[in-house]
This record gives sequence, C-alpha cells and structure tokens, in this order.
Amino acid sequence: MSYKNFPMVSNVIFGRGSFGQINDVLAPKRLSSKAPFIFLIDDVFKSNSWLTSRISLAYDDKIIYVSSAEEPKTSQVDKLVEDIILMTKEKPSGIIGIGGGTLLDLAKAVAIMLTNEGPAKDYQGWDLVKNPAIYHVGIPTISGTGAEVSRTTVLTGPERKLGINSDYTPFDQVILDSELTKGVPTDQWFYTGMDCYIHCVESLTGTYLNKFSETFGDMAIELCRDIYLSDKLSEEEAQESLMMASWHGGMSIVYSQVGVAHALSYGLSYLLGTKHGIGNCIVFDHLEEFYPDGVKEFKEMKARHGIELPKGICADLTEEQFNIMIDVALSLEPLWENALGKNWKKVMTREKVKSLYQKM
Repeated sequence: MSYKNFPMVSNVIFGRGSFGQINDVLAPKRLSSKAPFIFLIDDVFKSNSWLTSRISLAYDDKIIYVSSAEEPKTSQVDKLVEDIILMTKEKPSGIIGIGGGTLLDLAKAVAIMLTNEGPAKDYQGWDLVKNPAIYHVGIPTISGTGAEVSRTTVLTGPERKLGINSDYTPFDQVILDSELTKGVPTDQWFYTGMDCYIHCVESLTGTYLNKFSETFGDMAIELCRDIYLSDKLSEEEAQESLMMASWHGGMSIVYSQVGVAHALSYGLSYLLGTKHGIGNCIVFDHLEEFYPDGVKEFKEMKARHGIELPKGICADLTEEQFNIMIDVALSLEPLWENALGKNWKKVMTREKVKSLYQKM
C-alpha cells in the first residue's frame, strides 16, 4: 500500500490579539527592499482601520482589496498575478491572505502561480504543480472552511470547479486570531461553520476513513455541537472553538476526502455561482439517504439559529443547465468513491444526480 506524504502548515500562531504580531512575523522573511509583501484583503475591511492600521507597510508593500462576493475563479487568479508582476520590481517576498475561504484560496493560488508558468486552470487537479510557491501567509477572519490548513485551493475555471491540490499549496504561516471573527453576520457564521460540520460528516462516514482523519474529525464535530447546539460557551469561547473546529475539520480531510454534499455543491457553484458554504447547506438539507444522522442534527442546528435556506434554486433550469451541473459533480470521482465506495457509478447515475438537484 502506498501512503501519502502530505505537508502541513509549518508555523502557526494561535491566540486572541495575535494578529498584532504580523509585522514581527514578516520582517525576517523580506528578501530585499525591492521585494514587497502583497496583502490580499477582503474588501469588507476597506474602511476598517482597526485591522489595516496594524499592518506596517514598508518599501513597495501593497494592499490589494479583493471582493469575496463571488467564489474565486482561475481568471481572477491570473489577473491578480499579472497585476502583481506589473506593479513589482522583483518577485514579492510573500503573499498574505486576510479574509474568509475565498481570500485564503486566492492567496494560495497566487503564491503558486507566481512561480509556475501558464494559466491557473492548467493546475486544477491533483499534484500538477511543479515549482514551490513563494512564501504565503493565511489569516482567517471567518471560521469553517478549513482553507487555512488544507492542501487545496478551490477555484472555478472555464470548464470545472476544482482545486489546485498540491504539496506546495499549504500556507507557510497561519495566524489564528479569533478576535478577527467578531461581527460576522449570523447567517454567514452559520454557513461557514456548517461547511466544517458537513465535511466532517462526509469524512467520518466515508470509505477513506482512517484513524488520522477520524481523530481530527471527531474533535471538530464535537466543537461544532458545542457551538451550534448548546449554550455553554461565551461569545469569545465560541469564536475560539469555531476557529479550532475549522482547523481540525480541515485536517480531517487532509488524509481522507469529502463526499456527496461537496460534489453536488460544486455543481451549484459552477453553474449558479452559489457560495460554497450556503451551497453545502442547501445540498446537505436533502441528503438524509446518505447521511441520516448528520442531516437530522444539521436540521436541529438550522432550527435553533433560525436559518431559512433558499428553496427552488433549480426550479427553472433547462435540461442543458442540469447536464452542466451533473457533469461538474460527477467529475469529482474521489469524492464519490469516498462516499459510496469503488462501485459508486452504479449508485450515482446521471438520473439520480438530477433527481437530487430537482429537490433543491
């Protein structure tokens, strides 16, 4: 049997207020006065001096504000890389992503594409990256996606939604400061937290499960239950717990895989532009057949927090549009094999996938 030798994030700072150490962390990593640090920051922080004032820009360092209104695209990565090359005299000292999963995925992808030729779409898949990425730092401001710890950067390309899965993808440095997650709207807090919960359910019930994945998944799912089904945590404790649930949840799929919900959600995202967290929730709500216990608990969490999911998003789709979503979903073979085993194609026919989408 061949065992995967996966890299992990090599340096992590955890603690409330730890973002204040950002300048000390970056200083020794500067390559020269002409090699700037490029900060990719969610544009919701554009007017938030509380965050940006703590970043000391020097030499040619730049902040680029990026909208997270849409899922990250390969074309967006290519444009950012082009802009950075044009604005810098030398290759940057590093890329720092500050925001949710969208910004973290963009930061990872840009760091890779600054050292690898061609368009980002050519690297969607498993282990296609040839050259190490430049130094890159992830600082999440919302918890749940696991993007801060994973070896993938999920991108929507011209033909599919698929990650750049590579040993060069993980961040060199992560700063986990739960103070940065305060003020996240309730629905967004729920959707990203459920991304963590759902991929743990998929990992823990999948055929790829092993003790490594199970240990992290069990911890993450217990933390999610504490946060979303009990009143025992203070607001600050809940923020810290969700940050660690996200980390452990991301670790649980490093050595396993996600499943049915993510595969179907990728189809929604590719065709309709549905954001990843809410897409997972919309899909998971209809997957009792595959994850009966998880879906039951998810519905309890949804009711407890007064979350109303969109309905009928596939009601007016044409046959051609259904086929596009079905193609995207079924192309994610490792996810289906994890969920349903090696004979998954006998279970998950095109008709079956369409019938699931028709419920949404």
